[in-house]
Amino acid sequence: MDRSKVKGYLNISHKAGYLVIGSDKLDGYDKKLYLILVDTLAGKSSKKIASFWQQKGIKAIEVDNLEELVSIRSCKIVGIKNKQLSEKIEEFLN
Repeated sequence: MDRSKVKGYLNISHKAGYLVIGSDKLDGYDKKLYLILVDTLAGKSSKKIASFWQQKGIKAIEVDNLEELVSIRSCKIVGIKNKQLSEKIEEFLN
């Protein structure tokens, strides 16, 4: 996994408004998502929301230290709304 490239793409996503940040916002979100990133140390509620999105056919990937990748303190789960950026992030995570 190339963490610096993933961090760069997540930074672009955040600045462009393509990130849905936090379990509260993802819980009631009803628009299209392409990828969910959840921290490996996330709590039950965040993992439950990731599981919910997986059942809808959205890929959810667990990553170490998501807070550092998105540069947002205490961030445990994010959703990505842009198809091209989510594909690039997924490519670098695998």
